[in-house]
Amino acid sequence: MGGAACGGGERIGDDLYDLLKELEDSGTPCALATVVRVQAPTSAKPGDKAVITADGRLRGWIGGTCSEPVVRREALRALAEGSPQLVHIVGGEEVKETRRQAELMIATTCPSGGSLDIFIEPRLPKPLLLVFGDGPAATTLARIGELTGFRARSVGQAEVATLQVAPGEGYAVVATMGHFDEDALEAALGHASLDVSLIASSKRAAAVRAELSRRGLDEETIARVRTPAGRVRGGTQEEIALLALAEIVTLRRKRGPHQAAAGAVVKTAQVTFVTDPVCGMTVDPLTSPHKLVAGENTYWFCSAACKAAFEKTLAAT
Repeated sequence: MGGAACGGGERIGDDLYDLLKELEDSGTPCALATVVRVQAPTSAKPGDKAVITADGRLRGWIGGTCSEPVVRREALRALAEGSPQLVHIVGGEEVKETRRQAELMIATTCPSGGSLDIFIEPRLPKPLLLVFGDGPAATTLARIGELTGFRARSVGQAEVATLQVAPGEGYAVVATMGHFDEDALEAALGHASLDVSLIASSKRAAAVRAELSRRGLDEETIARVRTPAGRVRGGTQEEIALLALAEIVTLRRKRGPHQAAAGAVVKTAQVTFVTDPVCGMTVDPLTSPHKLVAGENTYWFCSAACKAAFEKTLAAT
């Protein structure tokens, strides 16, 4: 599958992994497309990769104009559904597209004649775990949270007043051990997407709830606080942290396997793709330079060759 990249080739090799790390650290969803098999002639080779973000932008290289639009389209599908996609692009005598679960087969009459298999893996954000406090329980909780698939973030007292949290699945554990419990809870409860829990004795938890009420928080908001979190009589700080995390993991699993594995639903760009009337390949009208207006109809093509072939057919009719 030949042709020049359209928006591709911007970040390849180590730069692409740096980009993946940047997106993961910021909680930005993306999909990683990898060429797993080729049959010459193709401009891609096994191991070529590209990153596609939810706005439909592709960075990297997985082949030229024949393969890039369909990979972008299927990457957006992978992000929306939260499941991998496998794309087979093969040469054929007639145009045909068939889908079976998460596997797409595209037969194309593209003159290059090569074939590609591309695996598309959604890289969805890890759920955020906010840990308030800096004691042994808090530091242990943040550490094991990272090890078990969370994007842990420690929050100290100085940060509470200016706390900002992006929308999406998230959990907050107040492990301040009496130092700034009420301030931390008030800040966490200000974000409706957060599940909030407090590590405290029953007596201390009741006092904290009373103070939150005195500050003007309504009963429904205060009721969002789960208490006590991870509390075990005579347990060490590390054991308390482990139990608090276990409660969160259990809560996620109860919400269903898809959400437990993928987190929040990803909203993708509304990109409209069309089909090349000659070879059957997917085309993005916003980026393809090969366009033909015939009467009241507008056609887009993946290459100048397909446009020329279509023009020849029109002239003959």
